[in-house]
Amino acid sequence: MVITGRDNIKNTIDSFAKEKKPFLFVIDFDGSKGFVEYLDKCEEQDVLFHVKNLKNYPESNTSTDSFTFSKFPLSYEKYKTGFDIVQKGIADGNTYLINLTYPTPIETSLSLKDIFMRSNAKYKLFFKNKFVVFSPETFVCIQKNKIYSYPMKGTIDASIPDAYEKLKDSFKEIAEHHTIVDLIRNDLNRVSKKVSLEKFRMIERIVTHDAELYTVSSRIAGELQAGFEDKIGSLLYEMLPAGSVTGAPKKKTVEIIKEAEQYDRGFYTGVFGIFDGYSLQSAVMIRFIENIDGQLVFKSGGGITTFSEAKAEYQELIDKIYLPISNSGDEAA
Repeated sequence: MVITGRDNIKNTIDSFAKEKKPFLFVIDFDGSKGFVEYLDKCEEQDVLFHVKNLKNYPESNTSTDSFTFSKFPLSYEKYKTGFDIVQKGIADGNTYLINLTYPTPIETSLSLKDIFMRSNAKYKLFFKNKFVVFSPETFVCIQKNKIYSYPMKGTIDASIPDAYEKLKDSFKEIAEHHTIVDLIRNDLNRVSKKVSLEKFRMIERIVTHDAELYTVSSRIAGELQAGFEDKIGSLLYEMLPAGSVTGAPKKKTVEIIKEAEQYDRGFYTGVFGIFDGYSLQSAVMIRFIENIDGQLVFKSGGGITTFSEAKAEYQELIDKIYLPISNSGDEAA
C-alpha cells in the first residue's frame, strides 16, 4: 500500500514488523511518502525486487541483445550554479559535506522492466513502471541483534591511469569518507550501542554497460537492544535521511540541498528493503531511473567538500549515469 505522512509510514512499518511476516518497504528521500507490502503480494501490485538472495520474479535467461543508451546531462554552467551555492554553505559554516545531485534525461531502447531484469546489482527494485533502482549501496542490515551500515562515498572511472591509487590516496576523498563515517556512526549511536568501525575504505570494482568504476565504502556495526524487531519503522526513521546522500549536519544540509538542486528528488536517495521478522536488508536508492510522463530521467550526484573541484564533481555525476549491463553490440553511447 502507498502511504503518505512520516508518522503513518513509520507506524505502518512497526505494525507489519510485529506480525513477523516478511514485507517490503520503500521510503522516499523526505520520508513523507512510502510503500509497505507483504512480499507475497508485491508482484500483483507490479512491484519487483531482488534483495541479496530474495526476489519475487522467476528465473529467466538474461538477454544478451545489444541496446542503445544515451545521456543528456545538464550544462556545466548550470551545475556550477548549484555547486557555488553548496560552497557558500560550506564557507558560511552551515555544512561541511553535502551530496549534490541532478536529473539527467536519457534515451534507451530498454524499458524500465528490461533494465530491472538485465541489471546486475546488490539491490534491485522495479516500482509500478514509475522507477527502477539498481543500487550497490547498503543502507543498514540487521542480523540477530547486530546492525551494520556500509556508507559509500568515493567514485572514479577505472580506466583513468592509476585510478585505484588516485582514489585510495586522494586527500579530498579520504577527508570526505572520514566525514561520512563519523555521520553514520552518530546515526547508529541513536539506535544501538557499542558502535564500532570494522572496515575503513573498502574499494570495489563495478562493471557498467560502457565502462568500469571503482567505489569506496566502509563497514560500521552496533548492537541493538532487545525488542527492536517490533520497532523497525521507528528505528529506520531515527536514521533517515541516509547520511551518505545528504551530508553533515543533516538538517541544515538538506535545506542547502533544496536551494542548490531546485528539483524534487522524490524516491531517489530514499531507502528500500525487506524485513522478515528477524533480519533486515536495505539499500539506499541510488543508481535510479524514473519515468516522468514518458521521459526517462537518471538521477545522480556526489559528495562536495571544501576541497572539491567543480569540473571533477560534474564529471563524477556524469560517470554515474550508467546501466550495470553487458552490451554485446557497439550501439551504447
